[in-house]
Amino acid sequence: MRISKFKGFMLALLFTVTLGAAVNVQVTANAATYTTVSTKSVTKAAYHKKSAAGAIYNKAHNKRIATMKGYPNTTWYVTQQATLKHSNSKGIYYYVANKSGSVKGWIWHGYLKKGKAPFGLKYAKNAVALDYTTGKAVWSKRANTARPIASVSKLMTLYLVLDKIDNGSGKWTDIVKTNNRGLVAMGNSASCGGFRFYSNHKYTVKELYDAALLDSSNNAAIALGQWVSGSNAKFIKKMNAQAQSWNLDKASFVSASGLENSDLKAFGYNYGSANANMVSAKDVALIARHLIKDYPQILTDGSVGSKRVNGQLCYNYNNMLQGRKYYQASLNVDGLKTGYTPLAGYCFVGTGQKAGKHRVITVVLHDENEFTETKSLMNHAYSLGMDA
Repeated sequence: MRISKFKGFMLALLFTVTLGAAVNVQVTANAATYTTVSTKSVTKAAYHKKSAAGAIYNKAHNKRIATMKGYPNTTWYVTQQATLKHSNSKGIYYYVANKSGSVKGWIWHGYLKKGKAPFGLKYAKNAVALDYTTGKAVWSKRANTARPIASVSKLMTLYLVLDKIDNGSGKWTDIVKTNNRGLVAMGNSASCGGFRFYSNHKYTVKELYDAALLDSSNNAAIALGQWVSGSNAKFIKKMNAQAQSWNLDKASFVSASGLENSDLKAFGYNYGSANANMVSAKDVALIARHLIKDYPQILTDGSVGSKRVNGQLCYNYNNMLQGRKYYQASLNVDGLKTGYTPLAGYCFVGTGQKAGKHRVITVVLHDENEFTETKSLMNHAYSLGMDA
């Protein structure tokens, strides 16, 4: 994970400064008076956008409040109906408000369709909700398209670490080589590091496992990969071989940590011709499923909020855990992995099990609101069934 947590919000202000007739007509139309012919209350009913066209205005129609394009998956609740007159024409308008009441106003009825809006995620470019028990996707959004996945790549790295310990060829107490100049520099990097390799300490597999899982340490993940396979190149080949053994045809790895080669090159750890790990949301979910199924301790380890490793605070950025901002008790979220690079955007693999339901695994890639959207996705997945 890149250290930068800054989320850029772009505010585009488009000004057309023209004195042409076309502009004058538009301004006149927007400023023209809308008069109310009649208004009546109606039984509250749910509607959603018919297309991307249309906007919500105040009743005088001289202030635009929101566009339908900006609210693609919002359910609007109609409580009033009015006939408004503009020039020589009349139209039926509905008074609408979203569920929270934070956006409300009047819109021409023809822009709406009766019924609740279909579920969707506004920000995630790719997403999936997977039933852990069956392995089937219950909801998806471009889930079979491979894209950069940042530090959620570490789920594969951690799987192979656990596999080595499980098969008896390694131990938690093994000392991992961490004195490589590139790994030391990476730990000191403002953008790619955070967990430092000190020369006076010998790091164990368990310490680096905790650093990679909780703090998303890149140098810890790479060092663990070298411990597993003997070299960075051999480990990446092992990652790809493991993906192939699971028949994940939308998964290709060039990095043990999830950093892109454009970042890794400065530390001597670039590999292959592609710039980034490219994995689909569904294949990420399937990797998580294998990890949880074969090594369920990942849920206990991944639900730790923070831990000190060699005096360094390893903070878990999963903000859906208990005590965090996006926690919802009924979802029982106990994992799993965050990720971010500027190229990959904010990524999150979440998992939890609601009482009486199967465990759910969710993946959102290149999101702007990863925890809010994961919470919505989990709740929607459970609304579709998944009964135990």
